[in-house]
Amino acid sequence: MSGTWVFGYGSLVWRPSIPFLERRAARLDGWARRFWQASTDHRGTVAAPGRVLTLAPVAGAAVWGVAYRVAAAAWPAVERTLAHREQQGYDELEVTVALAAADRAGPAVAQAVARLYVARADNPYHVGPEPLAATAAVVARATGPSGPNRAYVDELARALAAMDAPDPEVTALAAAVARLG
Repeated sequence: MSGTWVFGYGSLVWRPSIPFLERRAARLDGWARRFWQASTDHRGTVAAPGRVLTLAPVAGAAVWGVAYRVAAAAWPAVERTLAHREQQGYDELEVTVALAAADRAGPAVAQAVARLYVARADNPYHVGPEPLAATAAVVARATGPSGPNRAYVDELARALAAMDAPDPEVTALAAAVARLG
């Protein structure tokens, strides 16, 4: 399969906004989703930062997301788009993901080397662990150029459930934000 694979675990799951040849549910082992990244560019502002995802290495954990295969000719433009989208402290890594047969979580039928964007713990937007209630309070009030922070969490929770891969971190935050009204 020619082209470049990109693994999405946050908004790329439900709003890729990139051209792709193929979309598959994919699993990345050894990592877990965490809302440890402040967002002043997409889901918040400098005055009221939102919270977005990064991944943290966790032994025995696995993250379900979506892998997109991008045509070689489209890759330079897609890479620029992703660099803008993942601009506040994210690094691009290459990882091996397990591909499901289609767009729902299931047995791995293949593997692919994929590009992944992960926020470094030493970047100025990294907030690290905080109580769920504190993160929920931030998400409930934050809005940025890409829309309300709560929409980011809610849309991801819905998309992961639809692909039979709910994530406890996302589900718990969505429920906590909903309780705030």
